[in-house]
Amino acid sequence: QTHGEAMAASTFVAASEGVAVALGTKTRPRVGNDDDGRENDDEAAAAAESDLYPRKKYFRSRAHCNPLSNNDGFEYPARPQDLEWAALYPAYGAAAGAQVRYLDVGCGFGGLCVALATLAPRGALVLGLEIRPKVCEFVRQRVEALRASDASGGDIYAGVSCYRLNAMVHLPNLIGKAQLDKIFFCFPDPHFKAKNHRRRVVSAALLAEYAYALRPGGLLYAVTDVEALHLWHVAKCDAHACFEKVVDLTEADPFVRACLHETEEGKKVARNGGSKYWAVYRRKRPDDIDAEPDLFAAGGAVAEEEDSGGGGDTRTA
Repeated sequence: QTHGEAMAASTFVAASEGVAVALGTKTRPRVGNDDDGRENDDEAAAAAESDLYPRKKYFRSRAHCNPLSNNDGFEYPARPQDLEWAALYPAYGAAAGAQVRYLDVGCGFGGLCVALATLAPRGALVLGLEIRPKVCEFVRQRVEALRASDASGGDIYAGVSCYRLNAMVHLPNLIGKAQLDKIFFCFPDPHFKAKNHRRRVVSAALLAEYAYALRPGGLLYAVTDVEALHLWHVAKCDAHACFEKVVDLTEADPFVRACLHETEEGKKVARNGGSKYWAVYRRKRPDDIDAEPDLFAAGGAVAEEEDSGGGGDTRTA
């Protein structure tokens, strides 16, 4: 590059920045963030104290992706026992897979997984599933840093891990029958367009797989800041033969509170003054399941293309 070309390039950059400032469009540099350019204070402090703690600015990724495309871009086990579970839970060894009890589907940057580590009873492992590779790697490094800095010797976070998987396609490859106590869906992609409703993580077909993975009496948590999606969740779960609504939970419940306030997306919604909608459903016991459900009921399998259905209270279970 000649001297003249360098001068011209610098002049162009300066002029561009001047126009941006004049128009009020110049923004501050992005730092480690909650997907909106804001860094958590606790993560900033942790990063300053430990070289092991990852910084989000190095793991930027698109907020969402199409779960029905590029599904073969990563490896997944043929059966749950085929996965090298000891790599995810070194303290528990190869038998760790059978001890996974809490599953966070679409765990994002791992806020809920970390919170669940303090709520789960000893021996009940927490697993976050994330389809985006950069985000999954961030959670892995985050958990490793927390294990290393844990004053208790890593016991609190030894039972937390993250794995890259498309839960809409390969969940039975990872989780066994009636294995889970709780499964969480926090702030999933709403996929607003009707043609993309089949990409939604809660649907009549997928609820059958979640019922397979949950033990009888296990709980499904669905949280969103989009009212139309909340109504969709309620309609699909209400219509499914294997689930019944839990009506005796409030926001004081520690798991509901964690879903609403500990995820990065939940914190962003709170900062922006948005609303949060949640519902909890219980996996029915086999004797309580209707052997011949009405598949033509509103919100059932044939209503999959509808935007929403009935719903009851839109803000709570």
